[in-house]
Amino acid sequence: MKFEDLKQMYSDTLLVDGEEAYKSVSQILQDAKEHHKQDFLREKPDGDHEQSWRAFKGKNFEKLIQHIITESIEALGMKVINGNKLERSNNLPYELRIVKRNLAIDYGEFGLHLPDVDIVVYNPKDQRVIAVISSKVTLRERIAQTGYWKLKLLADETTEHIRVYFITPDEDGTLTTTYLPKKGRAIVEIDLDGTYVLTEADIEESDKVKLFEHFIEDFKQLIEENQA
Repeated sequence: MKFEDLKQMYSDTLLVDGEEAYKSVSQILQDAKEHHKQDFLREKPDGDHEQSWRAFKGKNFEKLIQHIITESIEALGMKVINGNKLERSNNLPYELRIVKRNLAIDYGEFGLHLPDVDIVVYNPKDQRVIAVISSKVTLRERIAQTGYWKLKLLADETTEHIRVYFITPDEDGTLTTTYLPKKGRAIVEIDLDGTYVLTEADIEESDKVKLFEHFIEDFKQLIEENQA
């Protein structure tokens, strides 16, 4: 089981469900788990499949989200890059070196460091970073950390304009309601700029928590604000 297989499964769902294919992401991942298990057990009959699957699922869910949103964002004149590429590469082209500098957080005597984000969206005309996105299967995986990075970006006039978003299928149901909200719901409502949910479940939407179908619409508005 490879990422290309997962991407194909999403493409197949897209043909059937159209714009609502995003609601089936959790089911796609569940189906992919069975294929992954068969492949894994053929190679390691006595291995720990759950551990291997968790690593595969986390890494490739991030890739799948980037795949889903890239075409629509680039149609708005922006570019999309994986956050790890900026973090780990020591031989970036000039354009991306500027993007990296425009995203870096100044820790004074401890140097410049990038926030831990999965996707970076920037304007190729001036390398200005427009937004960063974290994409996790559940909010438990990194929501408090994402809130921390938003506060750090906001504290510096160089990066205060950068929007911080979270995209998730919310498989643990953290975002379902604002009545007696869980900690994760409180964090996304107060600390982040927006959270978009890929689910068939009923969620109580707000200005900060919406179904994924609103993501590109909201992002288009953000781009227009930046160009005004």
